[in-house]
Amino acid sequence: MDVQGWTYLFVGLTFSLYVGIAVWSRVRSTEGFYVAGRGVPALANGMATGADWMSAASFISMAGLVSFMGYTGTIYLMGWTGGYVLLALLLAPYLRKYGKFTTSEFLGDRYHSQLARFVGALCTIFISFTYIAGQMRGVGVVFSRFLEVDVNTGVLWGMGIVLVYATLGGMRGITYTQVAQYCVLIVAYLIPAAAISWKITGNPIPQLGFGGTVSEGANAGRFLLETLDALHRDLGLPEYTGAWVPGKKSMVDVFAITGALMVGTAGLPHVLVRFYTVPSARAARWSALWALIFISLLYTTAPAISAFARVNLIEDLNGVAYEDVPEWFTSWETTGLIGFEDKDGDGRIRYSGDPETNELRVDRDIMVLANPEIARLPAWIVALVAAGGLAAALSTAAGLLLVISSAISHDIGKSWLWPTMSEAKELRLARSTAGVAVIIAGLFGIYPPGFVAQVVAFAFGLAASSFFPALVLGIFTTSTTKWGAIAGMLSGIGFTGTYIIWFKYIDPTAGPEAWWWGISPEGIGSVGMLLNFAVALTVSRFTEPPPESVRALVEEIRLPRRAR
Repeated sequence: MDVQGWTYLFVGLTFSLYVGIAVWSRVRSTEGFYVAGRGVPALANGMATGADWMSAASFISMAGLVSFMGYTGTIYLMGWTGGYVLLALLLAPYLRKYGKFTTSEFLGDRYHSQLARFVGALCTIFISFTYIAGQMRGVGVVFSRFLEVDVNTGVLWGMGIVLVYATLGGMRGITYTQVAQYCVLIVAYLIPAAAISWKITGNPIPQLGFGGTVSEGANAGRFLLETLDALHRDLGLPEYTGAWVPGKKSMVDVFAITGALMVGTAGLPHVLVRFYTVPSARAARWSALWALIFISLLYTTAPAISAFARVNLIEDLNGVAYEDVPEWFTSWETTGLIGFEDKDGDGRIRYSGDPETNELRVDRDIMVLANPEIARLPAWIVALVAAGGLAAALSTAAGLLLVISSAISHDIGKSWLWPTMSEAKELRLARSTAGVAVIIAGLFGIYPPGFVAQVVAFAFGLAASSFFPALVLGIFTTSTTKWGAIAGMLSGIGFTGTYIIWFKYIDPTAGPEAWWWGISPEGIGSVGMLLNFAVALTVSRFTEPPPESVRALVEEIRLPRRAR
């Protein structure tokens, strides 16, 4: 059976599983739709959180970024995993102890303001749509290559399957679907990684192969990373393991992006809502621990996959006559995600660090998906990776759609526009808004604002500059006022959003010399977060303090009963 046949088989089986779970877990109450009835065990919730978290950016794009960026690409590894430490220590148990349905609802109660809740809901919608753009693009990339349909058709297929289990089962259906999706994506990530590690280094454990030596060929006996550095020098590229060298990000920008990703992790609405689904605050802590364990399986493997893919790509294509390119190149070329421009007319592919002479164009989002083909692995492994990429993209897309639906139906519809609405009508509104959100998400997938991990990084910056300060101040202080929180959120997300839009879409040619303090749009969320804290604390000093009921709420969620 060829790759396409295996892909149809794996995708058909996994999609049938997802729909079956949705039918089995369908809900008829708002509590079941929003928070899965608060009965999800910590282990299952940790696995679902891992799937929710390991989106198309983690599965498809992160290793591709590290593969091209080398050492500085580890900002994504450190930022995205480090954020879970902040989440487990500062937010998860307290938000679960508070209860209710959404993060915006907590902001409304803590700051004693429907306006604060409304602003929180708007921030949720803005952040989630930014994030979901990357997921739908990931779905389109997978479908366009492995099922031989165009990207737009792939996005439409993804929209259909997400719509079924997001609207039918709500959070309960999404949770147990994500458990299945985690199993699919982690198996699909680890099996080819182990096979390629064995093939290149003779060690089946990718994490050890990453630090090992090449087992055969011209570089036999040489350390893998040493080989990569030499290949980069020959191509006129910065050394793979080099840091703070010309051609790579500055130290300031690396720290800014890492900070934005860490803090953004702790402020992402679709991650925070996962901790409302467990029975207790203790279960929320255990969920965070299990999630970190499950996530680490993929994140410790990603650097190895990045290095393997980089070596294989360079050795497979550089200097090869175009008429002799391997079959995988021709297959991916039809998607438009890789291409050759014969600038010197010699008919051979020249890969170079100089844009004037470089003849090879590679979309970073294909590196993980194409890696098994480049390594000449069996067709069923190639198809398994495709199924894993779809599982990663769809799991996060479903979580984001539910968060958008909850923000519109519960935080805006129920609390703001129609406070007397019945539970049945609210549930219908939630399902309807989820359907509309799927359509908008599909448009983002068809007309993406960037490659997957870049778009996702923007979402983290927006979350870092809006939600995180408001939540931390709301939990750990009693003096922060509603006007302080509202002003902080608006100033933080306003500054960060404006900066991203300006330097990515209005003046995209501007380089590091034009950025403020040398910080890229991906890292400006760190500055937006500091601005949010500063504005919130300053405004709170000059506005009316919260009522006594708010102080009691803060003590209730933050302090143990014995201490109170």
